Amino acid sequence: MTRHREHVPTRPTWRCQACGIAWPCSAAKLRLLAEYRHDRVALTVYLATLQAEAADQLAGLDHALSPAGLTDRFVSWARPRG
Repeated sequence: MTRHREHVPTRPTWRCQACGIAWPCSAAKLRLLAEYRHDRVALTVYLATLQAEAADQLAGLDHALSPAGLTDRFVSWARPRG
């Protein structure tokens, strides 16, 4: 039996455990949007918390990521449209 890996972050690199791209990957975004479909504010708070954690860990790995880049990656996509 094949076990599917979840699209969750691998710390401290913040790559997706399943597909290896920068997390949150497309599959993770879709799952999070579905999970938080009735509370987009809670999703934004959750993602901002993860962004802060990722910033600390990625800085320790000497990754040159701008705060704006991390905001786009972690939070901007989840904001409500309109």
